[in-house]
Amino acid sequence: MPKDPAPTTSLAKKTDEDAYDAHEDHPYDDHDGYDDYDADEYEESGPRPVVEHTVEDDRFGALTVRLDSERGEVTVTGERVPRVELWRAEGTEGEDHIPVGTRDGARLTLTVDGEEAVIDPAKGRLTRRSYRVDVRYAERSWRLVPDSIPGSRLVRAGAYLGDFSSDGDGKVLVEWREDAEPEALDAALGYTLAAAFGTGAQPLWMTAIEMVGDLLPG
Repeated sequence: MPKDPAPTTSLAKKTDEDAYDAHEDHPYDDHDGYDDYDADEYEESGPRPVVEHTVEDDRFGALTVRLDSERGEVTVTGERVPRVELWRAEGTEGEDHIPVGTRDGARLTLTVDGEEAVIDPAKGRLTRRSYRVDVRYAERSWRLVPDSIPGSRLVRAGAYLGDFSSDGDGKVLVEWREDAEPEALDAALGYTLAAAFGTGAQPLWMTAIEMVGDLLPG
């Protein structure tokens, strides 16, 4: 099955049917309280529900992406971009494989500098296109859609702007197309959607092979 999301360190651009020890003494070695450390307790606590990352975008400078997976909130800010916020409705049970917790647009609110926008995530089934997320704001439209296993492309009104990558931990990478002219709002929305839903998906043929394999005995 396509997954939400895929780990990556690079942004592959592939066409979809739609259209990225040295052992030294350490000062803590002799700490008297070290024996009190409970490794099992640490592992069971899991990842922090709130993470914040700052990225230096090639075109828009420093942006901060804040993800609260427990409450289902994503906030993107920067001196050169509008503030974009996305959050899950209170009382909505979050799904672990989706950073923001749900793909139900009726349970999500998206705002740009406090003004509400329309967000419409597809359900996420077998095809890459089924993992698209559409946004409408100020009579304009955007789409983030997987175009490779690790990455998704951002499109504004049919114009291919760049490739985004995020594996669900709030870290977002972007590679803008050289011939594109992205605007500040494009960047803010792209980072928000990538952090909220993750990026990338397996192609249909790979998903089909995995499904057949699951059905075979042994």
